[in-house]
Amino acid sequence: MGRKSKLTERQWEQIGKRLLAGESGRALAKEFGVSEATIRGRFSAQVAEIKTVANQIVATEQALKALPISAQIAAHNLADELIAISTHLAGAGKFGAATAHRLSGIAHAKVQEIDDAAPLDEESMEALKGVAVLTRMANESSQIGMNLLQANKDSIKEMNQKMKPPPKRVVVEVVDASAPDA
Repeated sequence: MGRKSKLTERQWEQIGKRLLAGESGRALAKEFGVSEATIRGRFSAQVAEIKTVANQIVATEQALKALPISAQIAAHNLADELIAISTHLAGAGKFGAATAHRLSGIAHAKVQEIDDAAPLDEESMEALKGVAVLTRMANESSQIGMNLLQANKDSIKEMNQKMKPPPKRVVVEVVDASAPDA
């Protein structure tokens, strides 16, 4: 864990807003008493991403305005539908995962009914059939969520990479304790 910042979160927020407004990192570093490299390290990727998204919004709005009014309405309606589909699929994935979790728990409890000494007797076979059905249903219930995760694998990997701090270089010096002091 790194050392505590000498600036508050509110000060960092002010710096971020002012960078987006066009103020220089050098001037802000001087004003807040931190290095320009510290400011760059904290904000360069975020500021670049915000500017990219802002440019995409501007380009989208310009493209939308270039369409006839009826096409603008159709584009808005289609966008609303896509957002609704995405939201519903995410909900279906969430509920499917919860269902899969519950069915797996029930299947696990059903395993307790199998007699280890006689796993092929009539009662154990019925329990095994129940476990098989519950497990199959759990796997099927998880498919929407699994497909969403698979479809977004690259995005998830990228988000996880952004959350991990870069590895720190550690240098270890090995000293021969048996050698006489020089």
